[in-house]
Amino acid sequence: MDWRSLATAAIFSCALALPAAAETLRALAQAANIRIGAAVDIPTLNKDPAYAQLLAREFNLLTPENALKFSVVHPQRDRYDFSQADALLAFAEAHHMQVNGHVLVWHQQLPDWLTQGHFSRDELKDILREHIQTLVTRYRGRIASWDVAAEAVAEDGRPRETFWSRGIGADYLALAFRWAHEADPQARLRYNDYGGEGGGAKSDGIYDLVADLRWQGVPISSVGLQMHVAIADAPRAADVRANMQRLAALGLEPDITEMDVMLKQPSNAAALRAQAGVYRDMLQACLAVAQCRSFSTWGATDRYSWIPEFFPGQGTALLFDEEYRPKPAYYSIRRALKASLP
Repeated sequence: MDWRSLATAAIFSCALALPAAAETLRALAQAANIRIGAAVDIPTLNKDPAYAQLLAREFNLLTPENALKFSVVHPQRDRYDFSQADALLAFAEAHHMQVNGHVLVWHQQLPDWLTQGHFSRDELKDILREHIQTLVTRYRGRIASWDVAAEAVAEDGRPRETFWSRGIGADYLALAFRWAHEADPQARLRYNDYGGEGGGAKSDGIYDLVADLRWQGVPISSVGLQMHVAIADAPRAADVRANMQRLAALGLEPDITEMDVMLKQPSNAAALRAQAGVYRDMLQACLAVAQCRSFSTWGATDRYSWIPEFFPGQGTALLFDEEYRPKPAYYSIRRALKASLP
């Protein structure tokens, strides 16, 4: 059974308290001229009707969690596997949703054939160019934006040493953006990173990196602020807004791309209210900067979240709980969107 029949069955079997169509995040975001998105796991999409229904109802932008990462989509040097990515595109287009391609150049989730291959610099350049242009060309005109590169800045703000920087050199980022632009000149091309949403050394390092790319004439159009945070370490909204404004002054569009707000388990009502405040503040910072065009969470429901596995004792990070019920964070996002409308 595929997602079409699963989603149809869900209409009759899922006993969620559904918001009116005009009150969904998707409808309100459209009225506010912003994209509201979520990261999606394709195997889950194919097997869980409530998950598919939730995504289609509340969001108009989807980012694949893994389907377009190097090890999944390019498992062998001479073979690509587009099955998951194609399924995502089919679902998104059936529900009139945009897709953000994630991610073309990253130092994690690389296949063994690549990392253990002992390639020369020229060979690595050829491999990366072919990988980027194969993906972007295949989905040209269908994927509206791409996370071209991610997490190339270290915590101290300096360039991160990675498989790609060691094998190709510091110019691998500029090359990646140019190759992606050649494959689809209309796509928005983004640099995406965590820990640099507000102020500090990493934020400054990201700014310096993208400013240098702009100075070189590299076709970069956006910066993604991932926003994986906890209540205690969430950036101040004023700092996020100021950072977005300085990125916008470079001619770039700052987006919030992967937001979640982890809570210590078990959570309680006070923690959920505080979490809702963080979500509200970050969305308001985005809405205050005209160039911020999308706000996405890394997942939709706590049933399928990466947080408990990678941060033991933490969880409850998303807008919907494990039973797909909207949490205080959902309502805070909804109220912020409504308040932004004329």
